[in-house]
Amino acid sequence: MKCQALAYATAILLTMHAPYASSITEIQFWHAMSGTAGEQVAELASRFNASQPGYRIVPVYKGGYEDAFAAGIAALRTRTAPHIIQVFDAGTATMLTTQRALKPLYRLMAEAGEKLDARAYIPAVSSSYADSRGRLLSLPFNSSTAVFFYNKDLFRKARIDPAVAPKTWRDVQVVAEKIRDSDAAPCAYTTDWQSWILVENLSAWHNEPLATRDNGFGGAGAKLNFNGELLIRHIGLMSSWIKSGLFTYAGRANEGEAKFASGECAMITASSAAYPAFAKSARFAFAVSRLPYYEEFRNAPYNTIVRGASLWVPAGKKKSEYKGIAKFFNFLTRPEIQADWDRQTGYLPNTLAAYALIRTQGYYERNPGADIAVEQVSRKLRAHSRGVRLVNFPRIRAVIDEELEAVWSQAKTPKEALDSAVARGNELLRRFERSGQG
Repeated sequence: MKCQALAYATAILLTMHAPYASSITEIQFWHAMSGTAGEQVAELASRFNASQPGYRIVPVYKGGYEDAFAAGIAALRTRTAPHIIQVFDAGTATMLTTQRALKPLYRLMAEAGEKLDARAYIPAVSSSYADSRGRLLSLPFNSSTAVFFYNKDLFRKARIDPAVAPKTWRDVQVVAEKIRDSDAAPCAYTTDWQSWILVENLSAWHNEPLATRDNGFGGAGAKLNFNGELLIRHIGLMSSWIKSGLFTYAGRANEGEAKFASGECAMITASSAAYPAFAKSARFAFAVSRLPYYEEFRNAPYNTIVRGASLWVPAGKKKSEYKGIAKFFNFLTRPEIQADWDRQTGYLPNTLAAYALIRTQGYYERNPGADIAVEQVSRKLRAHSRGVRLVNFPRIRAVIDEELEAVWSQAKTPKEALDSAVARGNELLRRFERSGQG
């Protein structure tokens, strides 16, 4: 009897809760964030879910950027896509070729009655995901840019003033030589993400083209043309540093961060999002400064470009689901939410209001240099400093990596490698345009 009574009571409770449970609209969110960032994605979903009773965001980790991108594209083609797909910056142009399978952000928010003002975003962030009329097609989510970190303790050891950051690449060479000659560290300089930093960002920083048609923002038919004076000079300088022991190549991704955090390398060009990790793990004083530049190039520096990802919404979902997605996006853009995201992950605050809030809260005073990244991307955008929007760009980046590695190993000259990267990259662009796929 006791068992029957318990079963009856349980059934009553389930019945009582059934209407409530069925009234919740579930929103599937595929993302590519692991580690601390992944934990923060789960926290954002949890906070949103607790803030209202009608919708439940379900984050699903789909692997790194390229794996998540491939999964998203496959799901769009088979009409099995989730409600939200996180896509990295290199996949933006490819997403635009599948526009019929997507619901533009500006339309989603308008139909749901939620506010969306592209002017509220930092220009370099919003322009990366906007159409030619400035309308946002996807929601900027995680953004970072390339900055310069250096070990102040190792500077002192080499008798270099740690209060004076190297401004130009010539300055970096002078410092690197002192680091090497004093045996202050086994590695003077390294870099992360060589294609993004040494090619894409360096070009934007000097307002030099990466491709025709405004780096692809002008539409189809763009041709790579970064094999000019600036990059031949810069890759040549990096090659000479490899030979003289000033530059240690760590790998294509963020392998250099471990070398800097351990104190092995005195200087690194890396993503601004590395700041919290360095602050947590480094056992030395470090500083952040602007990306170095070549002062001989007229009016340089201009602005750096953002890396990261945005959130895309597939077409064909229910009106009630779109309403929930729009409310979640509205939640994500609140200044206090953006501020927390920035502090926890190191990513840029995407909106001007969030940046102002973080400054008012004193975060930048407590973390000197953490605002360098925002300053770099807040300058007036130029034709070649807006960013890159090219189809097949993940594969083009891989080609650039291969060719740079040929230079580092002395198998090719900088000009040979850059000419080859441009030719191979242009073939990838034409192949995609012919077939609609890589």
